[in-house]
Amino acid sequence: MFRDRFWIALLLTLPTLIWGHMLQRALGYEAPMFTGARLVPALFGAAVFLYGGPPFLRGATREIGDRRPGMMTLIALAISVAFVFSAVVELGFPGMPLWEELATLVTIMLLGHWMEMRSIAQAQGALGALAKLLPDRAVRVRGDSGAEREEEVSVEALNAGDVVLVRPGAHVPADGMVRDGHSAVNESMITGESVPVEKAPGTRVIAGTVNGSGSLRVEVTDTGERTALAGIMRLVAEAQRSKSRAQVLADRAAFWLTWIALGAGAVTLVAWLAVGASAATAVERLVTVLVIACPHALGLAVPLVLAISTTLGAQSGLLVRDRRGLETARLLTAVVFDKTGTLTLGEHRVVDMLTVQDLRPDDALRVAAAVERDAEHPVGRAIVASAAARDLVVARATDFEAIPGRGVRATVDGRRYSAGGPNLVARLAVTVPLDLQLFGERAAMRGQGVVYLIDEGPAVGGGSVGVRAAFAVADAIRPESVDAVRRLHERGIEIVMMTGDATAVATTVAKELGIDTVLSQVLPEEKASHIARLQQEGKRVAMVGDGVNDAPALVTADVGIAVGAGTDVAVEAGDIVLVRSDPRDIPRIINLSRATYRKMVQNLWWAAGYNIVAIPLAAGVLAPWGIVLTPAIGAVLMSMSTIIVAINAQLLRRVEL
Repeated sequence: MFRDRFWIALLLTLPTLIWGHMLQRALGYEAPMFTGARLVPALFGAAVFLYGGPPFLRGATREIGDRRPGMMTLIALAISVAFVFSAVVELGFPGMPLWEELATLVTIMLLGHWMEMRSIAQAQGALGALAKLLPDRAVRVRGDSGAEREEEVSVEALNAGDVVLVRPGAHVPADGMVRDGHSAVNESMITGESVPVEKAPGTRVIAGTVNGSGSLRVEVTDTGERTALAGIMRLVAEAQRSKSRAQVLADRAAFWLTWIALGAGAVTLVAWLAVGASAATAVERLVTVLVIACPHALGLAVPLVLAISTTLGAQSGLLVRDRRGLETARLLTAVVFDKTGTLTLGEHRVVDMLTVQDLRPDDALRVAAAVERDAEHPVGRAIVASAAARDLVVARATDFEAIPGRGVRATVDGRRYSAGGPNLVARLAVTVPLDLQLFGERAAMRGQGVVYLIDEGPAVGGGSVGVRAAFAVADAIRPESVDAVRRLHERGIEIVMMTGDATAVATTVAKELGIDTVLSQVLPEEKASHIARLQQEGKRVAMVGDGVNDAPALVTADVGIAVGAGTDVAVEAGDIVLVRSDPRDIPRIINLSRATYRKMVQNLWWAAGYNIVAIPLAAGVLAPWGIVLTPAIGAVLMSMSTIIVAINAQLLRRVEL
């Protein structure tokens, strides 16, 4: 709307300037004369006011109705005063009409608002981009694999339990679980992760992500507003509606600046009349003060920066639910991490291993994974998962046998193997080599489980029995956690780990990561009190947890950071949500917070400083020295201030997180 009105107002302003006195005097030319030429500025200037002015007049009406006069009130007052004064002069009142100034002011104000709205629209464009990720149609599959029937339906028609076919290159229509097929899915638009994620039966997929070269059959688990994508859009929208402390301060400053401008305008009018100036001159000074003092740039300074920072965060996998949390992040002195699922994977893995001298570790892990492949125990699954993480080719085992409470047994490559803990060793009455025995004792002291690989000899005919390897199994530390702790330490931030695990387990993880303070065996209901105690020590504290049992602590902390949004973005406790569950995003939050604050301060100083200097100039304090600002130049300066603030805010996009 502002764009369309600007272009038409500009066309109407050109005749006003060409046949007006100001431009002719400045450029030394005479406009073509014809019957009624003298009325061209009045006719076109009035047309500009009547066409381009209503948005500002309506805005002023709303502000006055809310008893919060602001920038629209000032603009409406300035253009209304100029219009009425010019119309009265045309009817015979002595003075110089302000048609050119009026037309220029309205046109430039329309341009400024167009630029402002365009900048804000770009900043909020993440929502539109996210919305476009969802396809309109989906291919639903009915029947079994023998008599399968495909039907194309709207996404709104999908229900939980439906099976959809996602062809290569297609968008996933809903959150779900892969039932059949293998592919790599591009999730960068949701998680920020650039590498496609491998999908196989049993893995989750997120609505809006893009399938790779494989074909997937997905069972729908969530649709519509319950999808991860809808949750992300909801969080981004909430963040863009929330107000930070700096924004509240800027709004208050804009409110008071409006009253200051009105007061300065009144004083200017009275002062010029008191020194004997003409009514036209006094009104011109009044209009210039009202125009140049418009707190437009001040009103834009903080909201635009915050809108851009929210969008940057969303594009990088950092969902800002409450802008006050983002604003506070720059002041953090301590970060408290939950251990399980935050610093660790929340899943057991082989964290260390030792083999007899003639056996390579990878070969031992390959055999152990083959033996454990059909096991149901979490420790067995940990060994299988660790082998898969190393891309080891695991042979198929036969004659699998579970030994309740002790371990498992199977035949691999013609030899009989057993895998289990100390109870299995005792049952088989085998001797554990000293080095493997010491390895097991050290692992137990660290709170880690120990699995021994026992070679029972050839499957046919039997043979020697011996322990060939030992594996330490524990909740594996995320590969990213070490780097995250290091980056936070570089910023002078204390790292605290708070967990319900045993002290031995917590201490082992903390030592490996270089964490400063360990709080172990902490019950969920005690976590909030530990956060409060750190705050009482004068620390600004961020809590990083999964948003469920850590919810009270997340709310208590100065900044609550919820982890795990990739699968469940409906985390209501945190101020900021990490889509990728990557602890390295914590330093990036601090970087974004500091960069955002710098831009806000720069914009506030420019907007406020501009008014401090410009209002006296507009009032005419330098008139004795021949320096007088016209309303048109005032409008240009005000719009330039707004554009500078908008450009400076856009520079935030160049910040490397």
